[in-house]
Amino acid sequence: MQEQSYAKHAQLVPMFHFVLFGLLLLTLIGSGVNLWKSMGDHQRLYSAALILVMNICMVFIALFARIFALKAQDRAIRAEENLRHYVLTGKLLDPRLEALQIVGLRFAPDAEFVALAKLAAEKSMSQDEIKKSIKNWKADNYRV
Repeated sequence: MQEQSYAKHAQLVPMFHFVLFGLLLLTLIGSGVNLWKSMGDHQRLYSAALILVMNICMVFIALFARIFALKAQDRAIRAEENLRHYVLTGKLLDPRLEALQIVGLRFAPDAEFVALAKLAAEKSMSQDEIKKSIKNWKADNYRV
């Protein structure tokens, strides 16, 4: 993986983000057109409606698979960063920090982490503001 920075840290998986969602969108549109054309034909109407419902379910499955993976990753990041803060300071992270703030802090190196975590809690910084505040970016090559 190439070197990460604020400008280059988002990860896209082309087969998932473009191919799968493109195919799902095309299939959803096609099944909607099929249902529309089946409106006058009662023999085709039931199967066309079933195909549309199944395609809607597949879109939800793909979306939930992504959301659930990100939620699990966020929980792991929260635990890792809490442990890192404890190792560096002997204290747990400030409870005012929200999950997305902690996710943003994961890119801060140890030298910047404690001060940035304190600043983020005090000023209620957004995830984006936290990432922009990092001077020496620490890559996260294990994210989903």
